[in-house]
Amino acid sequence: MQYYAATTDAVLSALNSTLDGLTQSDATKRLAEHGPNEFKHKKKPGILSIFLRQFKSMIVIILIIAVVISALIGEYIDAAVIGFIIVFNAFFGTYQEYRAEQAMEALQRMAAPTAKVIRGGRESIIPARELVPGDIIMLETGDRVPADARLIEELGMKCDESSLTGESVPEHKHVAQIKEGTPLGDRSSVVFMHTIVSAGHGLAVVTGTGMQTEMGKIAAMLHAVKEEDTPMQKRLEEVGRKLGIVVLAICFLLFVVEVGKTPLIVAAPLEHLNELLDFFMIAVSLAVSAIPEGLPVVVTITLAFGLQRMARHKAIVRNLPAVETLGSTSVICSDKTGTLTRNEMTVTTIHTSGKDIAVTGIGYEPKGKLSATDKNIHTLMEIALYCNDAHLMKEDHSWKIMGDPTEGCLLTVAEKARIYPDGRKRIDEVTFDSNRKRMTTITKQGDGMRAFMKGAPESVLDTCTNILVDGKVKKLTPAMKKKILVKNEALAAKALRVLGFAYKDVRKGYKHNTLESEMVFVGLMGMIDPPREEAKRAIQICDKAGIRVIMITGDNLITARAIARQLGILKKGHRSVNGVDIDKLSDDELYHIVGDVSVYARVSPHHKLRIVKALQEWGEVVAMTGDGVNDAPALKSADIGIAMGITGTDVSKEAADMVLQDDNFATIVVAVEEGRRVYSNIRNFIKYMLSANFDEIMVVTVAAFAGLPVPYLPIQILWINLVTDGFPALALGVDPPDHAIMTQKPRKKEESVFNGMLTIVVLAGLLSFLGTMIVFLYGYGPEHNIDKARTLAFTASVLFELIFVFNCRSAANSIPNGGVFSNKWLVGAVALSFALQLAVIYTPLAVLFGAVPLALNDWLALIIVASFAAVPYLGNLWARD
Repeated sequence: MQYYAATTDAVLSALNSTLDGLTQSDATKRLAEHGPNEFKHKKKPGILSIFLRQFKSMIVIILIIAVVISALIGEYIDAAVIGFIIVFNAFFGTYQEYRAEQAMEALQRMAAPTAKVIRGGRESIIPARELVPGDIIMLETGDRVPADARLIEELGMKCDESSLTGESVPEHKHVAQIKEGTPLGDRSSVVFMHTIVSAGHGLAVVTGTGMQTEMGKIAAMLHAVKEEDTPMQKRLEEVGRKLGIVVLAICFLLFVVEVGKTPLIVAAPLEHLNELLDFFMIAVSLAVSAIPEGLPVVVTITLAFGLQRMARHKAIVRNLPAVETLGSTSVICSDKTGTLTRNEMTVTTIHTSGKDIAVTGIGYEPKGKLSATDKNIHTLMEIALYCNDAHLMKEDHSWKIMGDPTEGCLLTVAEKARIYPDGRKRIDEVTFDSNRKRMTTITKQGDGMRAFMKGAPESVLDTCTNILVDGKVKKLTPAMKKKILVKNEALAAKALRVLGFAYKDVRKGYKHNTLESEMVFVGLMGMIDPPREEAKRAIQICDKAGIRVIMITGDNLITARAIARQLGILKKGHRSVNGVDIDKLSDDELYHIVGDVSVYARVSPHHKLRIVKALQEWGEVVAMTGDGVNDAPALKSADIGIAMGITGTDVSKEAADMVLQDDNFATIVVAVEEGRRVYSNIRNFIKYMLSANFDEIMVVTVAAFAGLPVPYLPIQILWINLVTDGFPALALGVDPPDHAIMTQKPRKKEESVFNGMLTIVVLAGLLSFLGTMIVFLYGYGPEHNIDKARTLAFTASVLFELIFVFNCRSAANSIPNGGVFSNKWLVGAVALSFALQLAVIYTPLAVLFGAVPLALNDWLALIIVASFAAVPYLGNLWARD
């Protein structure tokens, strides 16, 4: 049964309940049948399973194999170093993941702890988890609704449903049944779990508890959302997979070639075990040289640096890969209320005495003024002040409203007009109801009494026989009334919420049934939740960066379109769609229109999920912003979910990858730039590491095929990959962004991390290989001095990479363009790595690394070959990458 579309009697009958409520025995039976009024928890992996999950990466698997092989052949130092890297990453990843899956706990915490019920004709307070369908609950202003329920009685009741529907204005509730198929945000005859009663009170029968509520359906959607790897995780997996294939193929080929050179080994392998181990050692050295052992650590730390920088800009990232993912975002699906707008209703237009008066200032802060004065203003503001239940206050240097936002902005405009309460006291009222669509209060000052009315303009005008014009009461003619209604329609067409205002003096003995008659109409006020100016600027930057911004809101279509136009989201040729229209579309039909739609209004949670998935099918990297419970499934399903830190619910924060501390859409632009910077820097040091590793692979391979000793010891290769490469690579992670980074189009989802990188990797590797082989052969000489040769080859590779790293930056910061000193961290890292290399050669560490001291002429040779890394072509290549 659609309870909102049925009569109260039909609902009570269907639930086998009465106004006296259920008996305790009946409630106990139903509790056993339906279960407690709480959400089911998704079974979460334990610490051990999370820890083991960290080892599924191809790069990590290759490193584990390297540890095992190194230990088997006695290279315990190599095994220990690589093992430490693996364990460090596993513990770090476990810590991150253990904190990531908390959405269901947040949903559980949000449930009301107690509920006021009628059972067996008696009022009582029970734990909310014990509510069952058929229970009669009592609701008052300030209560959090404990379950989904159908209203039976209400008096002036409004509910703040923004956390569920995204609607910025509290929903008026009434008992009358409504049309079946009405969207969630317009179901005024029912109340929903976790929404807040902002005004009035009422009686309702529980229709759904736990997972059967609208909140429960969202919880189930969270369960069903399949988590996918982020673009960065996919790209790093691609790196590992390709490296693994290359390493295994070359190692196997090299081992076969070496063994094939010695037929005696093939004939009697056990008798030539030492020779086999030597050849196996060559293959292991090659494997060690090919694997960028420092890559996982450098990626992790670089992402962490990006996370810290974002935090300084009020963007808190809850998991590291999201830092990079935001940088590849091509579509941002944004909620309207509180994200693109201020979530503070603001009066912008007053219409009185046939004139329009503009009101400046936005939000609840009473800063601004009226563009003109009129003799009606004082009376109009009196009505705004005294036909009002809200309170305006200043807390922590900001202005806030306690009560209905619409009434709150009336207090603000009265202060802007410099009209303040003058001692009148409310003595009676006729509360708002959805049939009359108006509210009337009776106030007393001295011996006089006056009734003040506000409400829907049509409803207010129906009670008026007179009109106040320039401070004088005149007869309200049909022509005047028509003009007022035309003005009302014009203001509404601008997406303004319009209220009418009237008054009359009353005498003692008045009656409620005749009070709202012969009123004096005073004027109209148009109000709106204004767009953020900084959001408008941020959207302009998104346009330049090739990022689409789409508004997805629970608000009505007219308001959504107006705000979207002001912000620059809804452009010529773009479409806007209602949630009802989405219901009529199949997934395939929705897929074919998402490219043209910029505004979605009156949407439900499942609509958001469908929109996000349709965009993802187009290959878009989708970011979803939101603050309500209704946003949580889409936040979790999107490539990156962005929650609001101030207005956001716990559920949205826990489901999101990133939380904006200032709820400012403009902060997203800063985060996008940081994400692009992080990705660019990660590409830079992947290019740097692969170039160095390509050099090492060629040196080891050519030496083996030429019948020469292995030019590097495994520990020397580890030193190059972890220390020499590691510090400069980390410094690349904090490289300043290219000035044009926010004018580039987003990367395609399927784009390889190696895109445009092959030429510079191969060229740099060849130059380094040539230089290294030259000094190796120079040191090996006729005397076959292998220790000196290895020290020279080892040091040549180090020097080449310490110079080459400056050409692994953006074109603007490369050596040819004089950008050597723009990254002080990089200069420091290069100096540190060089100092450590000197320590390896000239301190007792030399014994551990198989190094010998080098003479002055040796250093001259090294400087000559290392200078190959500074050739301008290498720096200019990156400009075309």
